[in-house]
Amino acid sequence: MAGLESQLAAGFENSIESINKLPQDLFAEVCQQIMLYLQCKTPGVNTLELAERLQNAGVELDVEANSRWFHAISLIFSRAAAQSGVSAEDLVVKLADSSSKWSKQALQVIRHVWNEQGKLIVTTEDAKHMLTVGQLVDLQWKLGLVVSSDSCRSLNYPYVTMVLKVADPSGEVIRRSFEMTVPQFQNFSKQFRELAAVLEMV
Repeated sequence: MAGLESQLAAGFENSIESINKLPQDLFAEVCQQIMLYLQCKTPGVNTLELAERLQNAGVELDVEANSRWFHAISLIFSRAAAQSGVSAEDLVVKLADSSSKWSKQALQVIRHVWNEQGKLIVTTEDAKHMLTVGQLVDLQWKLGLVVSSDSCRSLNYPYVTMVLKVADPSGEVIRRSFEMTVPQFQNFSKQFRELAAVLEMV
């Protein structure tokens, strides 16, 4: 158990180091987006777009590091919301006490964002009544035709590529893609229409 705690502590320290590398304005914008997600005003934060923007700003962080610091900030705001009544000053003091690695700029952003929007976060009691499954943000499909293959004898058959963007319970938007045959897609489409009809009656 002690080994797990030290790994978690090391992961948190690494997240703080990643946060300190971020441009202050971009970090503030992401904190605002996380707050909007926690207030149930948006389905999530597009971390793929965030990674591109960081790269354009000259910040070199891998996908895992981006995901870690994003989840760390989400967790900080969620836990602070669970302790209703935590002031921005108290939150920043607790964070500074938890690690000496926090930069003054990062703590200023957290203080400002929490002070402005912390009271608007959905409370833990409300969150219990919400589903903790991913939310579909976008669905795209494309019809294609297989014209060559090393392993298949019969070619020239159509297929459908589906691309889904889903916000997971932490608010991170992830992208998933898969292929279907045309009959599979027709069945999928039929089930979606049936689902829509049921939802209209609710």
